[in-house]
Amino acid sequence: MTRQDRTPDDREPQDAENGGASQGSFFDDAPAPAKPAAKRQKTIPAAEHPAALRALGEGKPPGLYLGTSSWSFPGWEGIVYGAKASESLLSREGLPAYSAHPLLNSVSLDRTFYAPLTAEQYARYAAQVPDGFRFVVKCPNLVTDAVQRDDRGAPTGPNPSFLDPVLAADHFVSPCLEGLGNKAGPLVFQFSPLPPEILGDPAGLVARLGDFLAALPPLPASEGHVRPFYAVEFRDPQAVTPRMMKMLAERGVRYCVAIHARMPSAARQMQAVAATGPGPLVVRWSLLAGQRYEAAKARFFPFDKIQVEDPETRRVLAAAARAAQAAGQPAWIVANNKAEGCAPRTLELLVGEIAAPAGSQG
Repeated sequence: MTRQDRTPDDREPQDAENGGASQGSFFDDAPAPAKPAAKRQKTIPAAEHPAALRALGEGKPPGLYLGTSSWSFPGWEGIVYGAKASESLLSREGLPAYSAHPLLNSVSLDRTFYAPLTAEQYARYAAQVPDGFRFVVKCPNLVTDAVQRDDRGAPTGPNPSFLDPVLAADHFVSPCLEGLGNKAGPLVFQFSPLPPEILGDPAGLVARLGDFLAALPPLPASEGHVRPFYAVEFRDPQAVTPRMMKMLAERGVRYCVAIHARMPSAARQMQAVAATGPGPLVVRWSLLAGQRYEAAKARFFPFDKIQVEDPETRRVLAAAARAAQAAGQPAWIVANNKAEGCAPRTLELLVGEIAAPAGSQG
């Protein structure tokens, strides 16, 4: 994974409790020393959401799932959270308040891109959100990065686990479905930038990816309303070909629109979505055009307000969401803080555009 592709990790910090095994007294009848009561952090409250935002949430189209890339951002105090909290605390305990936001009925578990989670870890997340909430989950880059990388993101050699369906099933699909249950939404295979030798053989890439997808446990995208499904996201425009879209359609896999500096505009990528035929819409609005990840992170921190608007992308996504609704298909749109400066505010503007498209009367 290159540095510009990184997203904030919501890894759980190490447990601060004593980790070693306790040693008993030489005298079995000696009273155990009193153990101080553990201090328990109060549950993180949700922000006080204004009436206009609550009304926007109530009017949100059914089947529209909106979320952000992770949720552990202290700068969202007053927007999502009703009290100050550290990033680590939000990572562990912020999801209930996050899911109380009128618009946020989904979230992207980006941490899974860096390391697999167990079914128990997935289940802990699922227990923190209400019924009707759906997670977007990324496959570990153990399977989706064609090269191994050093700590700086530089390639060091081919990855022998690239497109290994057994690893993908055992370390991603099975624990994810077991832990999240009916709260699992799109299972996304995000492919890091591919090396020239793979991009230079587009037919070979289509065939290899097609074999990989065919070997996974079947998850039909046509049932995306009620069941999880697979989606594929590229960071190389060369990989998005008619032949690739035809193969995804044949496998029942959706093309995930990647709004990223490396990729074409949202409008152009919607043509690829159309080529895969009817099915759920999946969009990850990751990065402002012309920006590198670290530069956008420094520019927009602490992510508490919109700093650079992208009205054209918003217009295209709103139209796509309305089209999905008209076709009876669900839509997932995940926004990153690096898109406009504050992901929850970006989604507020998007829902307003969906409800009242630019140029409409009244």
